[in-house]
Amino acid sequence: MGKPTGFLDTERETIPNRPPLERIKDWKEIHAHRSDKQVMAQGSRCMDCGTPYCHTGILISGMASGCPINNLIPEFNDLVYRNHWQEALERLRKTNNFPEFTGRVCPAPCEGSCVLGYIEPPVTIKDIECSIVDRGWEEGWFEPQVPAQRTGKKIAVVGSGPAGLASADQLNRAGHQVTVFERADRIGGLLMYGIPNMKLDKKEVVDRRVNLMREEGIEFLTSVNIGQDSVWTKERLSEEFDATILCCGATKGRDLPIDNRDAKGVHMAMEFLTVNTSHQLDHNFDGSNPEHLNATGKDVIVIGGGDTGTDCVGTSLRQECKSITQLEIMPMPPMERAADNPWPEWPKVYTLDYGQVEAEAVQGEEPRKYLVMTKRFIKDEAGNLSGIEVVDITWEKDIAGRFSPQETEGTLRTLPAQLILLAMGFLGPEQEVVEEYGLETDARSNVKAEHEKYTTNVEGVFSAGDMRRGQSLVVWAINEGRGAARECDRYLMGSTQLP
Repeated sequence: MGKPTGFLDTERETIPNRPPLERIKDWKEIHAHRSDKQVMAQGSRCMDCGTPYCHTGILISGMASGCPINNLIPEFNDLVYRNHWQEALERLRKTNNFPEFTGRVCPAPCEGSCVLGYIEPPVTIKDIECSIVDRGWEEGWFEPQVPAQRTGKKIAVVGSGPAGLASADQLNRAGHQVTVFERADRIGGLLMYGIPNMKLDKKEVVDRRVNLMREEGIEFLTSVNIGQDSVWTKERLSEEFDATILCCGATKGRDLPIDNRDAKGVHMAMEFLTVNTSHQLDHNFDGSNPEHLNATGKDVIVIGGGDTGTDCVGTSLRQECKSITQLEIMPMPPMERAADNPWPEWPKVYTLDYGQVEAEAVQGEEPRKYLVMTKRFIKDEAGNLSGIEVVDITWEKDIAGRFSPQETEGTLRTLPAQLILLAMGFLGPEQEVVEEYGLETDARSNVKAEHEKYTTNVEGVFSAGDMRRGQSLVVWAINEGRGAARECDRYLMGSTQLP
């Protein structure tokens, strides 16, 4: 414990974001910066617990408690406090292939289980992690690490999201020749097109890492859609590669099949985010908006309250929408932990994410409306979306003891809308690759592959990430990608030294 009184002397202070009314005028990252001295002071608050729950990475009540990749958090906190930044980076890289990603977009289950957080605000672990890795890039501490020897084994990784990139990185370190296939026109998967630039900069952060991996010997092929591509077929992959790891994500969005679903103006959230991020990249973030699928001048309603919904809010505001509303069918979370949500479980409490903060600054109130159910979409004679009919609900138990929504009498109303974005989660992987390989799936349509084994029913084919476990966090994807690489290495070589 570097400073025994650190958590008493220093209050929690997170790295500030840029002012909301300023940052919605551009697509730059929302994060401001803090001096090394301030970050070091935050590191001093870590108590170096005898049992540090922050890096356990266990599931409690179905949610992550602690870091799923088991980051050595007390160690790098202490090293930062002592001004040993390069050593802190070395500790961080032992467990995390891409701390510049998690330090920006991870919801930080580590902080939710911080022991200090039981009695005081937790240590700013996520900010410290991001500061460490950013310092490493600024100082030039990241250099290509090309394996001294190659094994002669070739592996295909299908999908370049965090799970695929983690698998590729680990297998390359083991000396295998890795080729990553991506159906989009850019590498990154969810990191590139599923998360807007203001949360994760594509050129300065994602492309920078991918370019380093290229220098280390990994090959990347874009615009290759395994399962539909006539050149790169399953047969060709099995002939040219010794093993395949499928990391195709869980990109099948949950739809809302109600009246007038065919109205022009109702879209899946991920389609909206992908079109807009692609346009910004193609136009170098010049402030223009795509001709198709933009929110400019429109009343926008986002249905769904998770990270994807928040990203739709932030994107719509930057496109100067007329208004933004976010509908949630669930009740508003409590301000503090409920009795049935004790530490070290993930705290299910009310928070304002960046998009809601921005909407509140523009509109005078946060955009979320709780306990609201959509009844139908409304369209005009030309088929264009003009509004949405909603009703307030309560959750009550039915005869079987299951909770179901009950409409509140007298609350039926119509809201204006020219753009509605469905952000209600994901139902599993798209089926083209699954069917191409003849993969077994579970009850939720995810690829059946045992955790920590990652082997499918097809010899030499592994699966990891959201494709295997369902929609989850970036940090879980990295965990699974690392695990699949370890088991693939064991399969090819008979044993493995990968963690």
